[in-house]
Amino acid sequence: MIVSLAAFATLSLATPLLTRWLGRRVFLLIAVLPAAVFGVLLSWLPAVLDGHERLERFAWITQLGIELSFRLDALSLLLALVVTGVGALVLVYCAFYFADDEPALGRFAALLLLFAGVMLGLVTSDDVFVLFTFWELTSVLSYLLIGHYTGRKESRGAALQALTVTTFGGLAMLVGLVIMTANAGTTSLAEIVANPVTGAAGEWAVALVLIGAISKSALVPFHFWLPAAMAAPTPVSAYLHAAAMVKAGVYLVARLAPGYHDASVWAPIVIGLGVLTMLAGGWRALRQYDLKLLLAYGTVSQLGFLVIVTGLGTQAGALAGVALLLAHALFKATLFLVVGIVDHSAGTRDWRRLSGLGRRMPVVATIATIAAASMAGVPPLLGFVAKESVFGALLDDVAVEGGFWPWLALAGVFLGSVFTAAYSFRFLWGAFFTRPNQPLTPLHREGPAISVVPAILAGLTLVLPFVISRVEPLLAAYAHELPGDHAPHLAIWHGFEPALGLSAAVFALAALLVWGRRRVSRMQAALPPVIDTSRGYLGIVGVVDRLAAGVTTFIAQRGLPGYIGVTLLVFIGGLGTAVLLNGTWPDDIRLIDYPAQPFIALVMCVAAIAAAVVRQRVAAVLLVSVTGYGLVLLFGMSGAPDLALTQALVETITLVVFVLVLRRLPPKIAQRNRATHHVLRAVIGIAAGLVMGIIGFIALGARIRPSIAEGLPALALEAHGKNIVNVMLVDIRAWDTLGEISVLVAVATGIASLLFITGRAGGAPRLDATPGGRNRFRPVPEPAWSISAPRPRLADVEGEEDQRADAAETRQTWLLAGRTLDPSRRSILIEVLIRLLFHPAIVVSIYLLFVGHNQPGGGFAGGLVAGLALVARYLAGGRYELGEAAPVDAGVLLGTGLFLAAGTATSSLFFGLTVFESSWFEAEIPVLGTISIGTSTLFDIGVYLVVVGLVLDILRSLGAEVDRQQEESEEVPA
Repeated sequence: MIVSLAAFATLSLATPLLTRWLGRRVFLLIAVLPAAVFGVLLSWLPAVLDGHERLERFAWITQLGIELSFRLDALSLLLALVVTGVGALVLVYCAFYFADDEPALGRFAALLLLFAGVMLGLVTSDDVFVLFTFWELTSVLSYLLIGHYTGRKESRGAALQALTVTTFGGLAMLVGLVIMTANAGTTSLAEIVANPVTGAAGEWAVALVLIGAISKSALVPFHFWLPAAMAAPTPVSAYLHAAAMVKAGVYLVARLAPGYHDASVWAPIVIGLGVLTMLAGGWRALRQYDLKLLLAYGTVSQLGFLVIVTGLGTQAGALAGVALLLAHALFKATLFLVVGIVDHSAGTRDWRRLSGLGRRMPVVATIATIAAASMAGVPPLLGFVAKESVFGALLDDVAVEGGFWPWLALAGVFLGSVFTAAYSFRFLWGAFFTRPNQPLTPLHREGPAISVVPAILAGLTLVLPFVISRVEPLLAAYAHELPGDHAPHLAIWHGFEPALGLSAAVFALAALLVWGRRRVSRMQAALPPVIDTSRGYLGIVGVVDRLAAGVTTFIAQRGLPGYIGVTLLVFIGGLGTAVLLNGTWPDDIRLIDYPAQPFIALVMCVAAIAAAVVRQRVAAVLLVSVTGYGLVLLFGMSGAPDLALTQALVETITLVVFVLVLRRLPPKIAQRNRATHHVLRAVIGIAAGLVMGIIGFIALGARIRPSIAEGLPALALEAHGKNIVNVMLVDIRAWDTLGEISVLVAVATGIASLLFITGRAGGAPRLDATPGGRNRFRPVPEPAWSISAPRPRLADVEGEEDQRADAAETRQTWLLAGRTLDPSRRSILIEVLIRLLFHPAIVVSIYLLFVGHNQPGGGFAGGLVAGLALVARYLAGGRYELGEAAPVDAGVLLGTGLFLAAGTATSSLFFGLTVFESSWFEAEIPVLGTISIGTSTLFDIGVYLVVVGLVLDILRSLGAEVDRQQEESEEVPA
């Protein structure tokens, strides 16, 4: 099963590319995969019927006991055959349904194929959390498929509605699964059903899981999303909303029925909502004019029907339920595909505009008649066999059990079946009959190939009843899991039994509804919609939208201070309340650790307050940096050299970034718009600081268990390192570090995207050498490190540019791009210092990289040192000097570093280890001694490259690109 799922995922990724070459013929190619899986599943049928379940297990999240386990028994095999068989046929149908110029055809084909694989994973998953993962993936994929026509508002709205409703149900289901697994002690669905959870926990768990099931299968009150989803292309409706996705909820009810049908919440939800859904869907179907909407409400009704029968909890009910499930998948998929043909041929689905299609499309009309008759339960079709078994199961349940729920189920199914037969006739009459006094509908002729797939499905509906003895063993294998006094069986003819009488009564009452359809229509128009939860959904969404828009407008009008103020108020209100309710306070209070600590803290506090009141931006940035460097002293004096080193480097880089940004901002804070509400801002700031301080005070004394710090030295030595901090970063918590450097890559990309207009590929600008070997460049009027000095414009006196260049060349050049600066702005002292210190700084950065596993340092600190060296080159020589110092694309460094760090996660798998488990190579090298290199070293090198790439990208965007844009904006033609 794992191989099949991997094949679906792989082919789905390749499908968009294949579509470019094959066009719509790609559907014929990708249909081979579900067809092949269908064949493999059929080959496993004899073993499953002999009671040999196929089980595959692979460890996944061992700490939580979650496994990639897939079980193939009778029920899952039946659903898997439906998913793959109907899926393959629908993909073939798509090859004739869509045109080559269909927008996003490759994406649609990939999503539809991937959906088939996800449904296969859902119905075969034995681990409930793996099942839930596939469950939510079906919601996401259905959202993308329903919203295929992205330019249509109705498609986007229907997709969002389906996603919202099914995701809400999925979250409730997740809570129920957590309760179940916590009380059952296992995540295996088979074991949870075999040993059901009882008591209040079991009742709550079942109720929550059933909420997920009824939301996915569109039962009342969640039924409204399914008719709205008809905005999707017809193949999506035929597959997702007839044969696959909506069956997921029915499958879950059938799966849980053997263990939980006796729960007190089972009957009210399964039978009560099932009856209500069957009647509401059938009643609404009788008033639809859109053929697709008629089938959609009919599907809602049939889903209620399926849930009732599969939830009876008896052998007869189980057998009837799975038989009806198979019949419904065949006839409803056929009818949706027929509607697609009618829509293509006539250009409309409104049957008030259709006339005479039965005569002009006899093959399609015959196919539709077979499918609609099966839906109505006309003998000798598969729908009749299933419905007869349903009536027999309900009559047995009434005779044995009695009580309210069996009688309600029988009455509801009987009346719902009357509606079903009536709207089945309404469909045929509306689509294919000739209207009196109405011209024949003009048709666009479709090729006969598009009718092949619905013909195959209709043929199965017609043929299977005559070979039902070959199909029944698979259906009965599931039914035997439930209690029952006698073994039921399926047949076209059971003799003159009460079930046959009920079927005859259904057709008689349906005929009355058809005969009096005008009166029924007038009555429906006069009655208000009793069950219309879509209005409630739209009302809730509207209220949320208006509230969100109002809050956003209120905050946005106040600018950045408004956003920060709201954030801090929520912080104060939430955590402040927790502080007030806290009943545990530290017993031992230690004011200081060493004499210098309070003085450093005092300086930091004064700097923080001064930064809040000072008017100059540069002064504010420098004061904020005082707090950062104060933290460096606190770390260093507290015995944390790694943290002190990293904090110092980060603070320096941050200061440089602030200074680069301030070049494009006014020198004074609030120069144009004066700050208001000073007292309120001060109160919020002081309150936030007090709450944070109290939280820190409580947290320091809240330890109730021994610290894990005592075990860290042994773990570090086991990882071939003596520096606990670095070992933590690159080995013990490598997953966290990988996430952090991924954020750094995202930050660099975001900054560059804001500044680069046409593209960000390539490195910083470099010097251009002339053929004569003499470097000629345009003089830059201002050095990169000048912040507030006025920029002189280029002289418009002819020859002054050459005079500056000649003057620049008379001075010694210590940096490659030194002559690009205005001679009056160059500093020979800075150039000499940078020239002397740059290469030693790079050597120190590499040293920190490789000694970090045993001494203070590491890839992060080493990368920051190398970044500071590049910063110095840029500040001294400008943007051309940056290009000469680092002639490499920052994106290459970022990508290489991230690839190298992430690659160590998977490389360990090739050595039979788990993800991120380190492996080492040690050797004795003459002179150098013992050399130890491991995968964590490679991970650290990746971190080093990411940090260097980040700094280089920031300098290239906030530095060199800002310089270029500023020169262009201030340059005056000579």
